[in-house]
Order: sequence, then C-alpha cells, then structure tokens
Amino acid sequence: MQSQTFSYSDGVDEFIGHLVWDETQRGPAPCVLIAPAFGGLSDFERARAAELAALGYVALAVDYYGNGLRVETPEDARAQMAAVSSDRRVLARRMRAAVDAARDLPQVDADRIAAMGYCLGGKAVLDLARTGADIRACIPLHGVYDAPNFNNKPFKASVLVLHGWDDPLAPPDALRALAEELSLYCTDWQVLGFGSTGHAFTNPKAQDQAGGMMFNERSSKRAWTALIGFLQSTLA
Repeated sequence: MQSQTFSYSDGVDEFIGHLVWDETQRGPAPCVLIAPAFGGLSDFERARAAELAALGYVALAVDYYGNGLRVETPEDARAQMAAVSSDRRVLARRMRAAVDAARDLPQVDADRIAAMGYCLGGKAVLDLARTGADIRACIPLHGVYDAPNFNNKPFKASVLVLHGWDDPLAPPDALRALAEELSLYCTDWQVLGFGSTGHAFTNPKAQDQAGGMMFNERSSKRAWTALIGFLQSTLA
C-alpha cells in the first residue's frame, strides 16, 4: 500500500490532500474522494482512505480549506466552515478541482470516480454533484443538506444519503427538502436513515449526546456496509 500527500489547485488556491492506493493493483482502478468533516482533513479520513485502498480503490482524502488546513478548536472549525460556506460556488469549484486532479492520476480509471463526505464534507459532495460533475456516485454521511447559492444541473451521480434520523443539523424537514430536490435533478437516489442516531455518528470521538452529536457503533457499521455495497454497484 502506498500513501502520500497530494497537492493540487483550482487555479486560485492550493490544496493538500492525502492519496492512498495499492501499488500491486493491475491497471487503473476506480477512485473514491473523501471530503472531511468541518475540522479539516484528519486521521479519521486518512484511515477511511486506507480501508478503501485495501478494497482496491484509489482513495483521495481532499482538502477544501486550502494548504492542508487542520483546525484545532470548535470555534476555529465553525469560523472556517462559515467562510467556506459563504459562497458555495467556491466550495463546489474546490471539489471539482479535486476530481480533475484525481482523474489525471495514472493509477485512476477516469471514468469511475465517486465522492463521499462527512458532515460539512457531505454538503461538499452534494454540491459537487449539483454542478453536474461527471462522477458515478455521491455519498453524504450525516451531511448538511441546505440548498446552494447556484442553480442545480442534472446529477450524473447516483446518490446514497446515509442519515441519522435524530440529527439536529439535518432535521426531517431538511431531509424532505433534499428528497424533493433529488427527485427533480437525480434519477437514481436513495436514503438510508438510522433510528436513535444523531449527527457525526460514524466518528468515535463524537461524544456530545446532549448536543445530538454522538458516535453510534451499530449505525456506523451499517452505514459502512451500505457504502461499500453502493460503491461496488456504481463503480462496477
């Protein structure tokens, strides 16, 4: 298994992601982009990239803040999230730059690319799909679903929404609005909702039960199983 930092640009800003692949893989392999939660690229996303690479994918954990920024406090994270969310066209452009960079890699099959994302990263991959990006799959995990400040294009990606039903950042009305949006723009979408599950349910460090942000081992395992099955189906 090979891993390395991976630099790329959107023509305006520079980004530092984390690339993992199996060098024994014969021929180009499908690629999965991983958009991190609002803290920025961390060991959590690097571990998911390693797991995906072990399954035969080229995995690129992306940087949407720029220069590999990793925030250390919740206050800093909220400030960075507000900045990157202030103009969603910028967030979408940064995600498309990551797709373009991945597509140019010799070990990547350019026709088989998927994007998954956690929390703010879930919003990022949805915005990527909203631009009509040529990816096969879009998978937000406990994502944020508010509409962007640009007009949607028809989705080329199939969408799997992995959702904690008790998520305070994405209540039932927000999920319903996303479903209505997907019905208009996406011909292949599905939602898998997990009961008694809040925000950040895949992250063992999420331990704020009162705030609705709590790791749920059962839901996390089920979400990962569904995600892997979806990737196998869409990237076959």
